[in-house]
Parts: sequence; structure tokens; C-alpha cells
Amino acid sequence: MAATKTVLQLSHSNNFRVEPLIPRLGVVTLYGYGIQVRVDRGHLLLADGIGEDRRRCRLPRVDHGLKRLVVIGSDGMVSLAALRWLADQDASFVMLERDGSVLATTGPVRSSDAKLRRSQALAHSSGAALRIARELIIQKLDGQERVARDKLLDTSTGHAIARFKAELPNADSISTIRLIESQAARAYWSAWSTLPVNFPKNDLSRIPAHWLTFGARVSPLTGSPRLAANPPNAILNYLYSVLESEARLAAAALGLDPGLGVLHVDTPARDSLACDLMEPVRPQVDAYLLDWITRQPLKREWLFEKGDGNCRLSGSFAVRLSETASIWRRAVAPIAEWVAHAFWRTIRRPDVPFATRLTQANKCDAKGVPSLLPPIKTARRERLCPECGKTIQDRSKQCAQCAVAEATKRMVDVSRLGREKASSPEAQKKRAETQRKNALAQHSWKPSDQPAWLSEKFYADKVQPLLKSVSASAIARHISVSRWYAGRIREGYRPHARHWASLAELVLRREQAKV
Repeated sequence: MAATKTVLQLSHSNNFRVEPLIPRLGVVTLYGYGIQVRVDRGHLLLADGIGEDRRRCRLPRVDHGLKRLVVIGSDGMVSLAALRWLADQDASFVMLERDGSVLATTGPVRSSDAKLRRSQALAHSSGAALRIARELIIQKLDGQERVARDKLLDTSTGHAIARFKAELPNADSISTIRLIESQAARAYWSAWSTLPVNFPKNDLSRIPAHWLTFGARVSPLTGSPRLAANPPNAILNYLYSVLESEARLAAAALGLDPGLGVLHVDTPARDSLACDLMEPVRPQVDAYLLDWITRQPLKREWLFEKGDGNCRLSGSFAVRLSETASIWRRAVAPIAEWVAHAFWRTIRRPDVPFATRLTQANKCDAKGVPSLLPPIKTARRERLCPECGKTIQDRSKQCAQCAVAEATKRMVDVSRLGREKASSPEAQKKRAETQRKNALAQHSWKPSDQPAWLSEKFYADKVQPLLKSVSASAIARHISVSRWYAGRIREGYRPHARHWASLAELVLRREQAKV
């Protein structure tokens, strides 16, 4: 008996569907199985995919546009030559687990500065840790207050966060700052709990009920934000992971130790300083997610649910979210430099002023020019039809197919309103006045007033054919009739003889103007 094929195997014919892999906003994200990152003849070769759907890319050392290489998962290989190629090009490498946690990061790293790292290690005894923690949380609560007021339109929550923020300048210990931050976070996320999450109407039958609202920030699976049980929290966790990788790279580029934090306690499995640098930027990530889920629906194909209820993101959707790395890199850079400078100031006699390697602020101030960094390009957001979930290319609100159905529904409503409006007393009075005016004009008109040359045959042969080139609006204005009646005249209907002279004058004038 032949064995049953239960697992799809890769074909040996190499007839794969290969798509080009192009950096977007300086980011390339690899996911799937059989990931390859290697160097061939000076070019960086990238490959990923699932099954027969493969993507490949070959980048030269010049004009490649690559700033971040993100790998999701651990099925594949990355060569040492590829890591050297990325280092030579000042490009960073980020490896994320499929649940969004950061596994590894490499990037442009400054050589270790013993004085700076010593001041970082002694920050709690020198008082720098308290000042840094206080300022970071003040910025975070300020951002959360703006999100609550401007995005969630929740004034009461904004007032509550403002009250907690007012207590921070008097906080005299790190534990007090943590307590104030946790109380503000409780009020902040409670305002998110009832936020609706939109999906295309055709997907609603496949959507679990707890996916339709933001719910609690704490997952019922872990008692913490990890392993989110619904899409918005899963998206937020992934965006935070991208932000954490950028914070870790920023700290390393400035010569700091990403593991020695001031606000977060030291743990073996976490870079505490990177988590500290994230805090003021978190509200910007929240605002980005809030704008997305309130303006566009989420596609069911972007998400899947594991057996334990953990909500995960598809690879293609994670690629789109990874493209926001440039936004968070720009946002965390000034914060990382400020923290490094705060450590630097605790040194009694620093040899040289602290360099602003991420923002180039010192160089720009000396030259009196604005920032040398390029402007941030917003990551793409795929516009979806709210009915069926198809991608919309233009600025329409619906796809072409759903727009026809919606237009039909609107037409029924508009026609009903039109009938009601036409039968109103005002409309009946207006029609009566028009009818009296037309009847008076017809009775007062005499055939003797018509020119002798303007006969019925002349009108039919000379005037009527030329009226087809005249717009209905022009006819209506010239003889003071409705556009509907003017349209009938244009199509061949013969009006009352009192209009013939005016219509003949109209077409003859247009013919003379052409000559």
C-alpha cells in the first residue's frame, strides 16, 4: 500500500513562483522557511518564502537602500559574510521570534567607553537614575494624555493621567515612579477596553467575538501583555518589539550597555535600558495603531489563532508592520542621546563633549541648519473595502463591486425621498405657477407673430438637426424651460411653435460663431 502524502513537500523541479524582494522604507523582512542570507560576489543574497511561493533579492554594495534586515523565525541560515556585509554598509540585523519577542540585534556599534559605562552602572548611586526615570515617565504620561484626549476623545481619562503626571516631580524614589506609572497605565488602558475593531462585513462570520473589541491589555493566557488573545493587542506587541529592537540598536550605537537600565529591574532575559528608552515612544505606537484600526478594517487573512487561543500575525502582515522601523528609529534617537548625555554629565571631567551620533544635533546647531536626517515616510497602510475586504487602489471608499450594490441601495432611498419631495405642498404650488405661466404664454402667442420664413418644414430640416450639438442646459436657459424638457427637444421632440424662433436664433448664432 502506498504511503499517504500528508505534508506538502517542495518540488525538485525548482518551478517555484519567485517574486522580487525590494526594500521598502529601508526595511526588508524575511519570514517563512528556508530563509537564506548570504554573500555572493560582493552582493547580498536574500531569500525566503513558504512552500512554492519564494521571494529573492540581490543587493549590491551601492544604492541598495537597505537600513534594517528583519528576520522572523529561526528556519534558515545567515552567513558570517552576510553579517560583515551589513556591518560595512551600516545596516542593522534584527531577529524576532514568531511571537514578536526580540532574539538578536546587530548594527553599527561604537567602541566601548569605560567612563560612560561606569557612569551608567553607578547611575543609582549618583542620582542620575532617578532624574532619568522621572523624565522618561513624564514624557510617557504626556503622550498618553494626548492620546486619551485627542484620539480616544476621553477627557476624564486625560484629566486622570494629568493628575498622576503632576505627582512625578515630587517622586523621591524609583519605586514611587513605577507606582505612579502603573496607576496611570491602569486608567489609560481602561479607556481602550471598549474600543471597537472593524473587520470587513464578509469576514464577520469567521471572527471570534473577543476580536471585535480591544479588551484588556493583559492577556488571559499569561496574566501579562505577552501572548495576546486578540488582533489589536497582538499588533501592539509586535510594534513594541520593533521599537525595542530600535532602542537596543540606539543604545549600542551610543556606547551604552542595553542591559543596564534605570527604571526596569535587571533580569537575564531582558535589555532593561532598551525598555527604558521605549517608554516615551510607546504612546506614538499606540496612536499609530489607533489611527489604523479606527480608519481601516483588519483583514482576516492577516491573523490566525493557535490552539490555545493565542492570536498571531501572518508573515505578510508582519512585513508591513516591520516597515514602521524608520518611524520608531527617528522617535527613539533623541531620547537615547538625552539619556546618554545625562550619564555623561555625572563624569567629573569629561575629555570631550558628548557626540550626538544619532540625530547629528551638534553638527546642525554649529552650522545653523535644520536636522540632516531625512524626513520620516509613513509606512504603507493597505486600504480595504469595508464590505468584502478587497484592496482599494484609488481613493474610493469601496471596491467597484460593492459600490454598485451600495449605490443601488442609495438610489432606492433617494427615489423615495424624491417622490415625497415632489408631492409636497411647496412642489405642487411651484408646478401650478409654472403651468399657469406656460398656459398664458401659449394663449397670448399668435401664428401671425411667427416670421414667414420659419415654417414647419424649415424647422424640421434646418433647426432640429442642429439642436443635437447644443447642450440641454443651453437650450433650457435660452427658452426658459426645464432641463428635462430641453433634453427632449434635443432628442427630436417638437416643442410649441412659439419656441421655434428662439431655437432657430440659437442654432444660427452658433453656426455663425463657428465660421
